[in-house]
Amino acid sequence: MTERPTVLLLGGTGRTGQCVLDELTKRGARVRAIVRSASRLPPELRSRPGLEVIEASLLDLSDEELERHVRGCDAVVSCLGHVMSVRGVFGAPRDLVMQAAARITKAVRAVAPSRPVRLVWMTSVSVNQPERRDHRRGGFERSFMATLRFLLPPAKDNQRAADYLSSAVGVDDPSVEWVVVRPDSLIEGEVGTYSVYEELVDSLFSPGRTTMRNIGHFMGDLLTDDVKWSSWRGKFPVIVDRDSATT
Repeated sequence: MTERPTVLLLGGTGRTGQCVLDELTKRGARVRAIVRSASRLPPELRSRPGLEVIEASLLDLSDEELERHVRGCDAVVSCLGHVMSVRGVFGAPRDLVMQAAARITKAVRAVAPSRPVRLVWMTSVSVNQPERRDHRRGGFERSFMATLRFLLPPAKDNQRAADYLSSAVGVDDPSVEWVVVRPDSLIEGEVGTYSVYEELVDSLFSPGRTTMRNIGHFMGDLLTDDVKWSSWRGKFPVIVDRDSATT
């Protein structure tokens, strides 16, 4: 991939999304950010060279509009999530993340890129890998998470989106390649030392920590380092600050 990729960013006004936007533009990437309200971006970010802000609701865009925004992109990064409020958790749309994954995949396939578009999807360690590959998550934690997914729509939505990428898209799609990034408890902080694992390293009830800027740094590496992308393509990496991991 080019050292200056063109990236479509979803969820760029959130705390983590702003860190990702900051990292990508500092690396010289051309970023198209679909945001519901441009005013939520700090002025310092809005003025970054190479940034195009598209003020729209992703789910309100027509297929043709979304295809236009996807066309010419080397990658799509999603930092979408549900606002942690009563309305955000239980209000519509309850399947925001799942709809976004499906619509972005459909749009990328429709534009038929000459090489696969890299899809970097941020979720959390609450999401399970398929086929019980997270050996650290035992039966009790799985049952607890199943209950949360039943009670809390965002938890179910995040898992469904990840399952969609791993099963409906898979690893052999000619148009889309993906990585599902799973940070642990999000905290503020600068870029520091962190580790990336193929499966969970901490208990759900004794979580590690991940700075949002470290997430942005790792995503930047995925989009500009072909070797790193190849090593994580089609996987669910867990990113944890090195001083907080238990292993």
